[in-house]
Amino acid sequence: MSRVRVVSLVPSLTEAVAVSAPGALVAATDWCTHPAGLDVARAGGTKNPAVDRITALAPDLVIANEEENRQPDLDALRAAGLDVLVTHVRTLPQAFSELDRVLTACGVRSRPGWLDAAEAAWEAPPAFQEPRTAVVPIWRRPWMVLGRDTFAGDLLARLGVRTLYADHSERYSRIPLDELRAARPDMVVLPDEPYRFTADDGPEAFPGLPCAFLSGRHLTWYGPSLAKAPEVLGRALRTVRR
Repeated sequence: MSRVRVVSLVPSLTEAVAVSAPGALVAATDWCTHPAGLDVARAGGTKNPAVDRITALAPDLVIANEEENRQPDLDALRAAGLDVLVTHVRTLPQAFSELDRVLTACGVRSRPGWLDAAEAAWEAPPAFQEPRTAVVPIWRRPWMVLGRDTFAGDLLARLGVRTLYADHSERYSRIPLDELRAARPDMVVLPDEPYRFTADDGPEAFPGLPCAFLSGRHLTWYGPSLAKAPEVLGRALRTVRR
């Protein structure tokens, strides 16, 4: 069987395909940083892919995500005659099933070891015995936090951390900073993507509240990083800073 030529518009899927189907990936977005040393053509950003450049590559498959990629861009790629596979991931089980679907579409015949390792790692993750509450900002100016039905929220719940806005009407909620402070969560979780929160940019907005700095790749990516995510996230959650 000839090799499937793939363009990835999703960083986590780029990593999954690159390590599981060597040589299949012909292009990825400018934001695709893993695996290290990835040497493929670049196809613009997740929100502004270079449709003409992608079309010229004549891939057999473009892989995308409902959340990271805009519908007009996906429609344009389909109008150009390309096959576009769109993933839908809001829970960990969905991530595993969608990864199976993507890798099969990319011509991977046997299940990769990292995917088995990831499922095993999440069977009994290191969770707090007493659940903790958290506010999880993903952006500032304006402040936005994790709301309902998010993949990151599902991972945190499995680690014993309940996001205070998990029942909000929006998946990514704009909440005034005063309200976030007044909620008095057990901790504030500050990931380094999509907004890059750091020790010098974020905690000052939440005086008196413990802050946990998390790897956005381990919190929001669904791919090989899932195998180490319970350990990495669990350790960070237990090392909060006031």
